[in-house]
Amino acid sequence: MGSKAKKYVYSFGGGKADGNESMKNLLGGKGANLAEMAGHPKLKLPVPPGFTITTEVCTYYYKNNKVYPRELKGEVAAAMAKIEKLMDKRFGDPSDPLLVSVRSGARRSMPGMMETVLNVGLTEKTIPGLIKKTKNERFVYDAYRRLIMMYSDVVMEKAAGIEPKGKGIRKILDEKLGALKDSKGYKSDTDLTADELKRLVADFKKTVKEVLGKPFPDDAEEQLWGGIGAVFASWNGRRAFEYRRIEKIPDEWGTAVTVQTMVFGNMGDDCATGVAFSRNPGNGENQFYGEYLVNAQGEDVVAGIRTPGPINDYSKNDQSKSLPTLSKLMPAIYKDLDSIRLRLEKHYKDMQDIEFTIEKGKLFMLQCRIGKRNGVSAVRMAVEMHKEKLIDTNTAIMRVAPNQLVELLLPMLDPKAELAKAPIAKGLPAGPGGAIGRAVFTSKDAVEWASRGEKVILVREETSPEDVDGMHKAQAILTSKGGMTSHAALVARGWGKCCIVGCADLEIGADEKSFETKKGAVVKEGDWISLNGTKGLVYDSRLPLVDIDLEHNKTYTELMTLVDKVRVLKVRTNADTPKDAGQAMKFGAEGIGLFRTEHMFYGEGSDKPLFLLRKMIMSKNETERRKALDELFPFVKKDIKATVEAMKGYPVTIRLLDPPLHEFVPHSEDKLEALAKELGIDMSELRKRADGLQENNPMLGHRGVRLGITYPEITEMQVRAILEIAAELIKNGKKADVEIMIPVTCTKNELDNQKIIVEKVHKEVMAKFGLKKLPFMYGTMIEIPRAALQAGKMAEAAEFFSFGTNDLTQMTFGFSRDDIGSFLPDYISAKILPADPFQTIDQDGVGELMKLGIDRGRAVRKDLKVGICGEHGGDPDSVKFCHRVGMNYVSCSPFRVPIARLAAAQAAVENKKK
Repeated sequence: MGSKAKKYVYSFGGGKADGNESMKNLLGGKGANLAEMAGHPKLKLPVPPGFTITTEVCTYYYKNNKVYPRELKGEVAAAMAKIEKLMDKRFGDPSDPLLVSVRSGARRSMPGMMETVLNVGLTEKTIPGLIKKTKNERFVYDAYRRLIMMYSDVVMEKAAGIEPKGKGIRKILDEKLGALKDSKGYKSDTDLTADELKRLVADFKKTVKEVLGKPFPDDAEEQLWGGIGAVFASWNGRRAFEYRRIEKIPDEWGTAVTVQTMVFGNMGDDCATGVAFSRNPGNGENQFYGEYLVNAQGEDVVAGIRTPGPINDYSKNDQSKSLPTLSKLMPAIYKDLDSIRLRLEKHYKDMQDIEFTIEKGKLFMLQCRIGKRNGVSAVRMAVEMHKEKLIDTNTAIMRVAPNQLVELLLPMLDPKAELAKAPIAKGLPAGPGGAIGRAVFTSKDAVEWASRGEKVILVREETSPEDVDGMHKAQAILTSKGGMTSHAALVARGWGKCCIVGCADLEIGADEKSFETKKGAVVKEGDWISLNGTKGLVYDSRLPLVDIDLEHNKTYTELMTLVDKVRVLKVRTNADTPKDAGQAMKFGAEGIGLFRTEHMFYGEGSDKPLFLLRKMIMSKNETERRKALDELFPFVKKDIKATVEAMKGYPVTIRLLDPPLHEFVPHSEDKLEALAKELGIDMSELRKRADGLQENNPMLGHRGVRLGITYPEITEMQVRAILEIAAELIKNGKKADVEIMIPVTCTKNELDNQKIIVEKVHKEVMAKFGLKKLPFMYGTMIEIPRAALQAGKMAEAAEFFSFGTNDLTQMTFGFSRDDIGSFLPDYISAKILPADPFQTIDQDGVGELMKLGIDRGRAVRKDLKVGICGEHGGDPDSVKFCHRVGMNYVSCSPFRVPIARLAAAQAAVENKKK
């Protein structure tokens, strides 16, 4: 027996359907849901009959030079015959014509991104028959002018690949419609008479031929196949392509095409069309919410040509408060609609986005889909549906995308204000939330302006550690260069500060007092700008901010309670101050996975310790160095102790000094002179010592463990500070759980070398404080590929591994993370790489090294604790990977702790399903 022929067309209607809701991959979301509404025994809703051409046809179409499978024409004809039988009308019949709509439908909702054509089948031949049947000449010509407008735009221009010279055909026809209304003094399309519409249609057809070079097709079959081809073509349209890129929807999925019997909301005042949501998508409230228009077609509701009315009192807004509600105008139909929304929500167990049409007093359902919602709404709906027992705990956890929590955590630009304003530039969204401020172009100016009470946004080509003070004082940071793990991005995320990096759309002027965008906008020092760090958008004015109050957000707290019941993976934070630690604990952090000892040498209050560090760096011998380190010791101890104490017994992983020493050498003349004076040397000797620290490739140079091996006294001072802190807290009846982490290691011998120093200091501290035991852990950061490969040997010395995925990614790929902006976007758009490996762990390469390192390490030390402390610790996909490979914890910036908690819980749910 031969294999069963592939089915390309699925019918629905008359209480039956070939498909169902589970077939979204094949029928697209729209087709699957129409089949479900029409054919499911518990629903059987009033759905106009139709058929869906599968996504496999789209894939075939693009793989075979835009040719359809040869069986398709026959299957479409058979499916059309089914509709004709149900409706007792024939497509293209002059006496009683069937009209259809042709719509797109991907497996995931892409609202407004692809094309639709309504009223297909209306021709010069079928118009008289439809007028005779409906006894409404005005309605028929209104439907015909809509078809010409849509078809010429979607099929004849866009799908044909015609780039308009000046205005597109839709714009030209819209202007003709507007001019006619103006000449007659009409406010609405519905004021136009049948004769006026007839003349307009004749003008439209003449214009289409003049502008596009071919006549509007007056054949029903030609219109149908033109519409089908246009929907497939729109899958690769610019809008759809950009949307897929943002939403990470694969190009190979393709779209389905649904052909459905037309029902008309524009036949008179007993007709209407509308869009509604089973719950409010703006705030998540369990209230039926929607809008409608009398005597209109669906496109009118979303086009904004007329102000739609509210379906009920709850849906009223400032624009529609004086308009009649559907519940009062058509109470019986509203009651049916309300009943259907409740049935649909109960059936799908989620908020529904519903499209409906009322034709001559009869309600029809044209679409239902899972409604899109913002972060605030997503959290509220998940929690309330769980309380209503509509969904279980695992489903509630999976309902909220982890990154949606960003909207609950940070101030954001008012979305309504953004809709009314076009952005002047777009960059990489490095630090979420919104910010407004006056543009300044140096760190020094940011500090000075902020000290006067001015809100500023620091605009730089790129930032360096010396800019930290200005970055801290600024409301937000905007750079024209750099990637998502550049200095600016890392610092901003750590602070939960709004930040846009790699904004190649702008060029900073030679005077460093202004910038100009590719769109020609010029922003000068002191001008107000607004940033949307979540989307990477820059605006040249002062937009209002919306405040966030997380502590009083009851539904957020309830969701996170569910999250923590399910979660296995622990979540720590990267924090260097008691303030950051306290913020992270409010967000649910269970420890610090990365405390950087060098942070105390940047920003506010750093002058004295930085001076002493510089003194130590410039010391010529061990005696000088130890003297400087003894002076530095109390500062280091005080700084670390404040944070360890703030963590109240949660583990704190303290990374020993990591950056290359030359980074701390001052550049200003006055600071160099002060340093020379303190050391008792002249400026020429100081410069000679500074020059000796310079390296060709400092990222791979004298840093991390290499400093501790060359200068053991540096390790000794830091370890002594850490262990004395633990001892003091324990002696005072407090808890302390410290973990000493050696950075940039590549061999067990380095760990052995440093462990000798650690154990010696440990004995001395226990003796000093009279303690019989002083618990701590000794481990390393795995950030060099060799360390991952040698993990079995490393685990003989290390009790824990923390994967530093920023550097591990950099060294595995051979990419400089500060210079990827010039080529990585091309790699991603050309699909050479699926995503930015500095944002999401590259599971095939870097991830494989991590997995190998964990397996080899635990083969030697079964209780080896493993975590991650790179920026990936706050990326949902990376967190889920960490769960799968058996890590104990992830660590991320304080503001991403809730995101990591939710992602970890979702990973546990997904693991159970498998």
